[in-house]
Amino acid sequence: MSLENLFSLLFLLVCIIIFSPAKVRALAKPGCNDTCGNVRIPYPFGISPGCALNDSFIIICNSSKPYLSKLNLEVLNVSLQNRTLTIYIPITHFCSSGTETSAITGWNINTTDLAGTPFFYSKTYNKMMLFGCGNAVLNQSEFKILSSCASTCEFSTPQVITKCYGVNCCETTLPFYLTEYHLKLTISRFNSSTNCASVFLADQNWLPEKFSQSLQSVPVVLAWTMQRADVNAVYACPNEITYLELESGRNFETFICPNCKLEAADREQINPYLEQPCGRGVIIDPEKTNKKAVLVGAFTNLSVLFLIFCMFTLYNLVKKRRMRRIKEKFFKRNGGLLLQQQLSTDENVMERTRIFTAKELDKATDQLNENRIIGQGGQGIVYKGMLTDGKIVAIKKSKKVDERQLEQFINEVVILSQVNHKNVVKLLGCCLETEVPLLVYEFIPNGTLSSLVHNRTDDEFPFTWHLRLRIAGEVAGALAYLHSAISIPIYHRDIKSSNILLDQKYIAKVSDFGTSRSIAIDKTHLTTLVKGTFGYLDPEYFQSSQFTEKSDVYSFGVVLVELLTRKKPISSSGLEEDSHLSLATRFLMSMDENRLNSILDPQILDRRIEEEVAGVAKLSQRCLNLKGKERPTMKEVAIELENIKLSANLQANFMTEESASVVLSDTNPSWTTGR
Repeated sequence: MSLENLFSLLFLLVCIIIFSPAKVRALAKPGCNDTCGNVRIPYPFGISPGCALNDSFIIICNSSKPYLSKLNLEVLNVSLQNRTLTIYIPITHFCSSGTETSAITGWNINTTDLAGTPFFYSKTYNKMMLFGCGNAVLNQSEFKILSSCASTCEFSTPQVITKCYGVNCCETTLPFYLTEYHLKLTISRFNSSTNCASVFLADQNWLPEKFSQSLQSVPVVLAWTMQRADVNAVYACPNEITYLELESGRNFETFICPNCKLEAADREQINPYLEQPCGRGVIIDPEKTNKKAVLVGAFTNLSVLFLIFCMFTLYNLVKKRRMRRIKEKFFKRNGGLLLQQQLSTDENVMERTRIFTAKELDKATDQLNENRIIGQGGQGIVYKGMLTDGKIVAIKKSKKVDERQLEQFINEVVILSQVNHKNVVKLLGCCLETEVPLLVYEFIPNGTLSSLVHNRTDDEFPFTWHLRLRIAGEVAGALAYLHSAISIPIYHRDIKSSNILLDQKYIAKVSDFGTSRSIAIDKTHLTTLVKGTFGYLDPEYFQSSQFTEKSDVYSFGVVLVELLTRKKPISSSGLEEDSHLSLATRFLMSMDENRLNSILDPQILDRRIEEEVAGVAKLSQRCLNLKGKERPTMKEVAIELENIKLSANLQANFMTEESASVVLSDTNPSWTTGR
């Protein structure tokens, strides 16, 4: 058995010892049934004569419903905690015959008389209620009024009753514990919606959803007491007495022991009529008892707290040890040792690449909180995080790394950390202590090129031709750098507008190297499983599984067409006639049929930039050539875009100078006449 399992078992045993009761206490007398249906029947009540204190406490269990034998009333609940009994008592309705011309007064409404029994109507848990229009009086005789209330009528359609506040209904409290009472009801007017009224005692927590003639009985709470002879037989402290205040002004003994009061949670579990928790026959010295109880209680509580503290500390130690082992396992499995070896051989790489701990990145992303997600795709999920130094980063949770390709994965992390280009997102480091590696990149705040191209927000930010041309040149320069300017060329393999990020100044940054591969200088292609995004995928690569630098060129050509047309690579709308074709195919067809303007974004159909647009369109056509060998290299693409950009700048400067000359000639003619 492991240490962790042993600790869990010990913790469970301690919890059972601490929180379980010392013994299961019976509520009924030994050998007696303590339930009838869903109602518990504790002593002094009993279901047979031998199980009850006396005849007044006998319960008849009839068809799973308990009835108080003495009164023949259904019992709903018996509470040892409150010393109360809840029963159903029938009520009387006074209904309109339709011929009344004046107020109707009802006298001596039937009530249940408790005289001669040990039961009383509880003043604490009952109330008098009137449903109807008029007033009700609770009295002992015609001349002794105990309580009253009045209600007015509202003749709209009756709603669900949520409170009895004086409209169609009123209620009042009882002044004493009662054994008998009389109710007087005066009906001033019948409510047309019910045509009935009634007055009765009821449980203070009871309120029907609607009042109607079908309501035949209501719950009422009775308190009980007993004679001194019975108390001496069952109670340990009969000389310590509390009282019930009766309507006659007399006090009736309840024989509840003040110094033996229990916590509320224990009162329903310990039956004081069967056992006395203070000790049967013991004369209680409150001062000594309290001091001893305080000392014992304090020692017990401190012991339990110390035990819990020790177990909690042990649990944390075991948990930390287990987590450390798991992190070490993941670190080794994800190639951490190999990465450390690679970093130790190159100081420059070590300075640029940081190995983060899982704790650091958990804190940075609030435990990889879903609210921190800023993007997700086929290669993983990207979270926005903040490091302890306040730096904002993008943290990518990669898909599970194939253990057979760990060496290649680590090599590429090292290579990418060496990439230093203003238009390539920087890899800051990684974390290998998690089940799947976490890669940490610089955070680029302005979203993707795809969002800028396809989410029309020209009113907020105009997507001008010169901005498109600049972005195209920046991306081409970054790819040319990856292909030919670093010691080991890198093929991106998933160039698309959603993998091109934009910073605050809308400078392009190539990102998401999840499928990228480095290649030895003496090799011209890479044979791999086909990966990429439909609409951007090189057809030649798709057929041969051989990825070359020209495959990246094809994907970049699709991005150029997106910039020219503001259309998606794969159309899902079906609104256009040839929407079933890819954007690349539709563009090439428009070029072949000499109808380029039909597919271009209307915003760039401007004669002043016509030559530049045509130049980029022809370059896109060359990039999309189905034969990879006939496509230009990324370096050639970058140079050509730079030339187009320079030409555009020269033309813009010329037009600005020409415009200024015209303005000056209009304002000062002497400049052009030589005066």
